[in-house]
Amino acid sequence: MESNLLILGGYGQFVWPAFIFTFATCLTLYLKTSKQLQKQEKMYFAIYKDLRIEKTKALKENKGTQEAFSTN
Repeated sequence: MESNLLILGGYGQFVWPAFIFTFATCLTLYLKTSKQLQKQEKMYFAIYKDLRIEKTKALKENKGTQEAFSTN
């Protein structure tokens, strides 16, 4: 019974390698894409981390001036 399922009516010799090839290809693509994304994120944060800190400081200073000039 189980061997008939694996043989797939005589087409198992064509189907299983196709499944294995597809799985291996998708896994390779996922791993390469994931590695490239991590590399790009490192580059992005290295460049724009200081900009984000400066923006945050500017917003905090702006909030303080708004509170000083508020009439409430």
